[in-house]
Amino acid sequence: MTASDPKADLHHYLRAAREALLWKLDGLGEYDVRRPLTPTGTNLLGLVKHAACCELGYFGFVFDRPSDEPLPWYEEGAEPNGDMWATAEESREDIVALYRRAWAHADATIEALSLDSTGKVPWWPGGEVTLHRILVHVIAETHRHAGHADIVRELIDGEVGMREDNDNMPPADRAWWEDYRARLERVAEEAGRR
Repeated sequence: MTASDPKADLHHYLRAAREALLWKLDGLGEYDVRRPLTPTGTNLLGLVKHAACCELGYFGFVFDRPSDEPLPWYEEGAEPNGDMWATAEESREDIVALYRRAWAHADATIEALSLDSTGKVPWWPGGEVTLHRILVHVIAETHRHAGHADIVRELIDGEVGMREDNDNMPPADRAWWEDYRARLERVAEEAGRR
């Protein structure tokens, strides 16, 4: 039996989600990391920018530990959804650096506080939360956006996988995947006719 450290376990899963999200940018050009591939504009670089903002908010403002990062997309009169895409002036390097600074700030909060430490989320009903609840929330949020990034990346160039060293996919060649997808399409059509 091994000993468990709940805070370390949660921090591990947060770090894994961060890395998974950033990995989806690897090997793509500026156009592809910015391409809106859903009707609501979901794009890879925007997901990273949004995740950085989430960490700065939840591990900063919530626990009265704001960072010095300017967040102009949250200011009065800012464009709606400004944290979900990168302007032409914001480079990939800028957004990735912002995310890494957000990690450092969040990690400092996580290390400094106990899981029972309380904060306040003004935009949540009731508002009072613990570090434990915020860790769980941000892990879920980051993994959710990493899942979005999985799909967007697959739409861009067909690349899939959970991590660089573990794609978590069955071993199969392109022909197998094409047959598999065609079979699923036939099943969907058949079910739709019922």
